[in-house]
Amino acid sequence: MDVQKKVIIALDFPNSDKAFALVDILGEKAKIYKVGSELFTSYGPGIVKELRDKGKDVFLDLKFHDIPNTVGASAKVSTSLGVKIFNVHASGGSEMMKKAKEESLKEAVKNGQAPPLVLGVTILTSLTSDMLVEELKILCSVDNQVIHLAKLAKDSGLDGVVCSPFEAKMIKEACGNDFIVLTPGIRPLWSVTDDQKRFKTPQDAITDGADFLVIGRPVTKNEDPKGAFEKILDEINS
Repeated sequence: MDVQKKVIIALDFPNSDKAFALVDILGEKAKIYKVGSELFTSYGPGIVKELRDKGKDVFLDLKFHDIPNTVGASAKVSTSLGVKIFNVHASGGSEMMKKAKEESLKEAVKNGQAPPLVLGVTILTSLTSDMLVEELKILCSVDNQVIHLAKLAKDSGLDGVVCSPFEAKMIKEACGNDFIVLTPGIRPLWSVTDDQKRFKTPQDAITDGADFLVIGRPVTKNEDPKGAFEKILDEINS
């Protein structure tokens, strides 16, 4: 198992200088990086091109959620940037998700490129069942809502979902082993949990069926980022 292609390092930085400093430190070890709203808003789409020029794959984590035509247009632009993965909120509904996948495929064919994986965000890992009921008035558990949204994403033609590692095994059982599962909320045993309410270790997440792991602060905030990253790879392989 090439675990280096499964571990996505989150470039959750306010500017590109800090982001590229980390990319240089990790060197050839890290293959794929997450660009989220903070860095994308600060630097713009050029951040994707620079990472691609360095030979890195990109997970564009902007969680599109709008009317279908707007999300379709965003999907088209994301595909043209050459990202490996981008995501939309599954709660935006089937029409929106179908449009995202449709426009992404059309753009990939036009450009003669491999289409990116389009994933649906289920429930953010910062949310709990109590918060769903009390604040969002979604009257079911996190598990049930995640499975519902995963099935909706699959029926809408998406390649997989973003979810907590706690739901990975259930989603594989409900949607099949070919349905991609990408999980944030990953914390090695030696790392603090920060604001993540639902997290697992890298090894447990892989064992439960996760195809990609997003890891941020255990590496990016570590005094020795490269050493921390290598320690995580060793933990998965052990």
